[in-house]
Amino acid sequence: MSTQNRKYELKVRAQRQQETRRRIVEATVELHREVGPARTTVAEIARRAGIRRMTVYDHFPDETDLFAACQARFLADHPPPDLTRALAQDDPHARVRAVVRALYRSYRARAPMTEKVLRDRAALPALDALLARTMDAQLNHLVDALAKGFGARGVRARRIHAVLSVALDFFTWQRLTRKGLDDDAAAALMSDVVSHVGG
Repeated sequence: MSTQNRKYELKVRAQRQQETRRRIVEATVELHREVGPARTTVAEIARRAGIRRMTVYDHFPDETDLFAACQARFLADHPPPDLTRALAQDDPHARVRAVVRALYRSYRARAPMTEKVLRDRAALPALDALLARTMDAQLNHLVDALAKGFGARGVRARRIHAVLSVALDFFTWQRLTRKGLDDDAAAALMSDVVSHVGG
């Protein structure tokens, strides 16, 4: 076999592996959105991807890697909002309102997946650890950035931080919308609460 033929075969093999990996990840994303991570089985992933169960394990021997690939694919298709303009506002109250509004609109767009992933994280340590490193860390960073804008210290600073954590939480948005508030009204309400605590 010539070197050229060998390189061609390796390229084709790599492409096939990449395509198989893509199908596994897409099937996993679909199942997580439909039934949630805890109810997603390797057998069903394999069936939807059109492969054997062992092929799933060959590509993702660790469920942490599969969860991470699923998260990356979902966020590529449903990116978080760009908060650059909202965070650039000078007034801390206006900044909070703009951020909360943007987040709530994104929560609605991603609700079917987010609700099930957050519901199941307590049952899946690998998923919980991934969310702690990614989603939780990002939200905590955002809360810190917004809280600093109020220039508070001590007890007041802790109260602002606490109420911001509640305001930015997915389940806060979900509960408010179930009470009949649209995204803008829910964001306005929570922003007013933060402003009241922030002074």
